[in-house]
Amino acid sequence: MASALTCSAAELLPHLGSSANATAAAEFICGRFSAVSEYLTQTTYAVDTTYLLFSAYLVFAMQLGFAMLCAGSVRAKNTMNIMLTNVLDAAAGGLSYYLFGFAFAFGAPSNGFIGKHFFGLKEFPSQAFDYSYFLYQWAFAIAAAGITSGSIAERTQFVAYLIYSSFLTGFVYPIVSHWFWSGDGWASASKTDGNLLFGSGVIDFAGSGVVHMVGGIAGLWGAFIEGPRIGRFDRSGRSVALRGHSSSLVVLGTFLLWFGWYGFNPGSFLTILKSYDHTTRGSYYGQWSAIGRTAVTTTLAGCTAALTTLFSKRLLVGHWNVVDVCNGLLGGFAAITSGCAVVEPWAAIVCGFIAAWVLIGFNALAAKLKYDDPLEAAQLHGGCGSWGIIFTGLFAKKEYVNEVYPGFPNRPYGLFMGGGGKLLGAQIIQVVVIIGWVSVTMGPLFYLLHKFKLLRVSCDDETAGMDLTRHGGFAYIYHDEDEGSSMPGFKMTRVEPTNTPTPDHHNRSVNVVV
Repeated sequence: MASALTCSAAELLPHLGSSANATAAAEFICGRFSAVSEYLTQTTYAVDTTYLLFSAYLVFAMQLGFAMLCAGSVRAKNTMNIMLTNVLDAAAGGLSYYLFGFAFAFGAPSNGFIGKHFFGLKEFPSQAFDYSYFLYQWAFAIAAAGITSGSIAERTQFVAYLIYSSFLTGFVYPIVSHWFWSGDGWASASKTDGNLLFGSGVIDFAGSGVVHMVGGIAGLWGAFIEGPRIGRFDRSGRSVALRGHSSSLVVLGTFLLWFGWYGFNPGSFLTILKSYDHTTRGSYYGQWSAIGRTAVTTTLAGCTAALTTLFSKRLLVGHWNVVDVCNGLLGGFAAITSGCAVVEPWAAIVCGFIAAWVLIGFNALAAKLKYDDPLEAAQLHGGCGSWGIIFTGLFAKKEYVNEVYPGFPNRPYGLFMGGGGKLLGAQIIQVVVIIGWVSVTMGPLFYLLHKFKLLRVSCDDETAGMDLTRHGGFAYIYHDEDEGSSMPGFKMTRVEPTNTPTPDHHNRSVNVVV
């Protein structure tokens, strides 16, 4: 925010002459001037807060995108289960982040490891934080929990969701966000004391590591400890596709996530009414321009990843698959999230292209290792998020780094942009410590849940579907022919015409089974 305008009656008095009313006039003018200045300051706060709140609403809308994506990616018999887990990610995460999470993440002053103020939003609002900032950060926290829920879908007990979601949003995720986003964090690029890691700090602008890697690595451990779904691999170890029941929901969820990403990445500036140095550009250029550029880099990375996946999968498997394209698109978004504010648009295209191949490669490795992740969440968010962090260390532009992280003009920037390898070194450290931290916290949690038989449902429940056994009934009236299941209720099976060269689509019979 620009510094407040000031007016001094003593300075103004010589310009008003020596009349008897000069002092009163000077005081009156300065009083009016101060009132205008105060109003402009309040307006700046209001504009920035409105921008942040709008961004928080967009990020929260991603929760609906996650719900639709998850629902479409699982079989119909588990739809209600996965939808409920997405609701509970937000609800349980809201309370745990309010009570503990925000304080652990941003409770300043604190040490470099963990925050220790603002528990239960005590002493809110303050000069540093308002309620809008809490809401925005909560939306990020539940996004990480939503990523994890996709990895362990279709076989996880409901109580396990409640436990891991609260622990992730209330402790594991906040610690990571404190390290890399708080002004006190040991690796933060915005560290207030100026003692930056390798002179640069870690640039993870909107959370390729803080959000996507945390959620992806947590999901990796959950899915690994649970094991694959029944039928995912046959007795010879060959991969068997257990396809989701609705590509339409997958596409809907993808577009909702795309929409929400414009709050996720550009919104991470937190403020919009801020000017930049006008020595090289006109007054038209400010933080609002950087926000627009960030939206462009986000878009280009996702679009490139989607098209790369489209043609690559066509060459590899011989057909065009909309679900693969949607996952590729999201992989591009997850990758660009780290450096979206500090790279050129052309670099975002490079980011998206490689992100698509990272996802394809990790999916192939997962199949070979007999690892089962219904939404490819660990591969997408963990793998592509890792690439995005490395990408930032390679392509961050000096001018943009200095604009987004001011105060240190000699801060290292991207290796390929002439900035040396210090930033890349910091980025690699981020990848390593996130993998380590999430592994030593979430891994044991999932293992204990497994040992106490609180993690995975029984074979009978998994085969019948959790909607029937755990949630009181199905989301749809349907017949799952692929599994040969016989489920009670009203079911309809379409009977295709036989021995007919040209099907008559206007006269299709329906067999009703009760």
